[in-house]
Amino acid sequence: MTIIYLDNSATTAALPEVAIAVKEMLTENYGNPSSLHGLGIKAEKALGEARLQVAGLIGARPTEIYFTSGGTEANNWALLGIARARRRQGRHLITTAIEHPSILATCRRLEADGFEVTYLPADARGVIRLADLEAALREDTILVSVMSVNNEVGSRQPVADIARLVHSRSRAVLHVDHIQGYGKIPLNCHEAGIDLMSLSGHKIHGPKGVGALYIKEGLRLEPLLTGGGQEAGQRSGTENTAGIAGFGVAAQLAAADFARRTARMQEIKLELARRLVAEIPGAVINGPPPEEGAPNIINVSFPGVRAEVLVHMLEQRGIYVSTGSACHSRRESASHVLQALHLERWRQDGAIRISLGALNRLEEVEPTVEAFKECVQELWSL
Repeated sequence: MTIIYLDNSATTAALPEVAIAVKEMLTENYGNPSSLHGLGIKAEKALGEARLQVAGLIGARPTEIYFTSGGTEANNWALLGIARARRRQGRHLITTAIEHPSILATCRRLEADGFEVTYLPADARGVIRLADLEAALREDTILVSVMSVNNEVGSRQPVADIARLVHSRSRAVLHVDHIQGYGKIPLNCHEAGIDLMSLSGHKIHGPKGVGALYIKEGLRLEPLLTGGGQEAGQRSGTENTAGIAGFGVAAQLAAADFARRTARMQEIKLELARRLVAEIPGAVINGPPPEEGAPNIINVSFPGVRAEVLVHMLEQRGIYVSTGSACHSRRESASHVLQALHLERWRQDGAIRISLGALNRLEEVEPTVEAFKECVQELWSL
């Protein structure tokens, strides 16, 4: 059976060049980058090259990139690090109601520690209102955290406008969770005025278990991990050299092929969205209109169909999709994102996320649509 993988927002297949780089670091260039001998120096050089590659995709300086175990750690570090470093300046943070669980859970942790968090609502497209953000900013606001691209519905926040507002009306630091936007939408951290940015390797056809936090030069935040002083003393622990090297290659490939890759994903997305809505009665797109959101994510619901059942029926036909965030797909509770968009319950229960990557092709649209039609019709007949 031919597999059509459409769950790239959960994770992606590593590209062959990435796998080669990882293998080389595991079997040949396996030194500890903190060692003084030749193998250590060679490994340290590989880290420097990867830092340059990861930074290049967002217009950062290599010295502003700090490697982590993934996007969740980067998000935790951004929030906890600033909160602990600036607690004497204020104890108020702002985020949105549709953030990733690694942001929302960390905010709840900070609330338990005596901080106050304002959760901004989103409109039906999954976009916050700048007026709400402006009204929420206070003298004691120390951090604003927003995601560039929502991982469930693909909505894009006006990051540059948010940055201008935050920096013109407050002394707060702006953190952007760019994990779903990295390699998918153009975003230069310096030009946009971003102070902190979270990244992840396995969303751009790199390895799992590696991410990064961009920290604007001169910005101080407390480390989460202390000990050996790696990553310029900011993130202790022997570096995951194999994962980092693979991450670097994935970032380099994404940058080199950015325009063609994103245009192809957009073309596939628009055709899938058009045909699903046109050919399946009652099908509706959740979140932003397909032409407005990120180029790779569609969230669609079908009346009278439970998403979990449809996911497994599609899998039997070789089509791999999800019910939403991989962090919540095994839970029975409805998506907090779809709840925040105030969708009818049937749309929440029936929501399917289709997410594209660099390996998807336009030829996959036809069998995907046909599989959806067959499965939905079969469920309706039952």
